[in-house]
Formats: sequence, structure tokens, C-alpha cells
Amino acid sequence: MTIILYWGDDDYAITKAVSAIQLSALDPAWTSFNYEKIAPEREDGAIAALDAAMTPPFGGGKRVVWLADTTLMQQCSEQLLGDLERTLPQIPATSILLLTSKNKPDGRLKSTKTIQKYANVQEFSLIPPWKTAELSQRVQIVATELGLKLTADAIQLLAESVGNNTRQLYLELAKLQLLAGGAGQRIDRVMVSSLVVANTQTSLQLAAAIRQGDVGTALHLVSELLNHNEPALKIVATLVGQFRTWLWVKMLLEAGEKDDRVIATAAGLGNPKRLFFIKQELQSTTADRLAASLPKLLDLEFQLKRGGETTSTLQMQTIELCRIFGARK
Repeated sequence: MTIILYWGDDDYAITKAVSAIQLSALDPAWTSFNYEKIAPEREDGAIAALDAAMTPPFGGGKRVVWLADTTLMQQCSEQLLGDLERTLPQIPATSILLLTSKNKPDGRLKSTKTIQKYANVQEFSLIPPWKTAELSQRVQIVATELGLKLTADAIQLLAESVGNNTRQLYLELAKLQLLAGGAGQRIDRVMVSSLVVANTQTSLQLAAAIRQGDVGTALHLVSELLNHNEPALKIVATLVGQFRTWLWVKMLLEAGEKDDRVIATAAGLGNPKRLFFIKQELQSTTADRLAASLPKLLDLEFQLKRGGETTSTLQMQTIELCRIFGARK
């Protein structure tokens, strides 16, 4: 019996994990008979998936049934719950029932508890952009998976450049793999900077321009990011993470905290050495101004999610943010 539940908002990572299951479980000669993906809009999708998983595979390999974007862990009727409780323990070892969901399973529901009882559960959630240590760790894990060796500063720059975009991380590492060749060459910061498109780094530059109240530079960076097809919500997420980090550091400094380790831990800095440079960056601003920027950023995110026109919304809110810090013309 194999039941697998993948959940989270990292679509690319989930897609790769699903592909790995398909490669390992399906016989290529019998894939058309033994593989079925059931779309979320299908009304009887859950029942169809259970029925299909109970059917023995044809020919070689296993049967793989993928119930995509299921809502079983958010809502489930009593009748369907009964079907789950009867069927899940009976699914044969020759079948794999794969459930995927963007949303976190609701642990209060009986359906969630039933699925978790029988399933192998794995989370694939995007790492928040401000958790730099976890982003760097993710780069190291994927690099090791691809057989690449990166210097510590190359890992840091790559994490800063791609942020939590898993798809871009794999694409950039594939390019670096070609650049390094097959001789096991260690990839350094120079190689990364010469090849990787650093949209997240540019978003950090945008945050710095806003903090300095430099309207002209900030608007130029907004245009540059959009011209590079950087998603507006990703830009906002990077800004929120950066201003949140700055606010934590500045509040603790203004409160008289002297221990850099305490400040770094509270601010979520993976590399405490960054604190030296952050302190210098924050000399000309206050915690009150940094705190005032966060509601503006949340309002920006809200407007974009409600369908506001991307360019004009970003430009207007960028000007408003610069005004908080004393816009320079």
C-alpha cells in the first residue's frame, strides 16, 4: 500500500516530486494504461481516484493515480469520509495513490486524520524571502543533488539572486553546471555573478533606494524589475522581508541591545556578519519610519491581489514609501 500526500505552495518542487514517482513506478510501455491524473474540477474526482487505485495495473510496473489539488483536507462529506476509511487501508501495494494540495491540511478534520494515518506526508512550501539561512541551505541541498560544489559566498549570492523561486534555482544551477564543465570545478561567486540574473538582488536594491527616499532610483528599479518579468507580488515579498529585518534590528538597537547574537537571532539573520553592514545602512533612519513602511507594503500587496494595474500600482506606492523616508529629488 502506497499513499502519498504532497502539500504546499511550491508548485515546481511538487511537480518534480511527482515526476520522480512517475519515473520510478511506471513501466514506460504501460504508462497509458496505468497512469491517471484526476483534475480538481471533476465532481466525482475523489471517488474515481479511490476506485482507480483499487484496480490492479496492466502489464509491468505499478498503477499511479494522481488526485491533483484536492480539497479533501479542507472539506469532506460524511459519505466521502466513509469511503476513505473503507478504501485507504485496502489499496494494494501495486498502486500508488498520490494526493496534492496547495493548502495546509486542516488537522481538525476527520478526513485529514484518516489520510495522515495511511499516507506518507511531505510539505513543499516556499521559504519566506527573509529567511536567508534557509534559502542558502536550500541552494546547498539542490547543488548537492546535482553534484555541484559551490563556495560559501557563491551559495549566498545565489540565494540572494533567486530568492525562493525553486524553478529559477534549478535553471540557474543547470547553467552553472554547464559553465563549470565536467571536471568537478568548484563554482565561486564570480561565476555566479557572471551568469545569474539577480532579480531578487535588484529588489533588495529597490528596498535600499526606498529607505534612502530616492524616488528616481526607486522608480528606475521598479521598471527594471518589471522589464525582467519579475512577478510584482514577489517584489513585494522581498521588500516586506527586507523592511521587517531592518525594523527588528533598528528597534533592538534603539532599545539599547548590545549583543549582536541576540539581534541577529531576533531579526532572523542566517549570517550574523551581515549585522555590521545593516547597522551602517540604518544610521540615517528610525524604527518609526521603518514601522510606518510595513502597512504601506501590505496595502500594496492587497491592491495587487485585487487586480490593480501592476506598473502604476507599484510606481504610486513606491513614491509613497519614499515619502516616509524623506524623498530626495
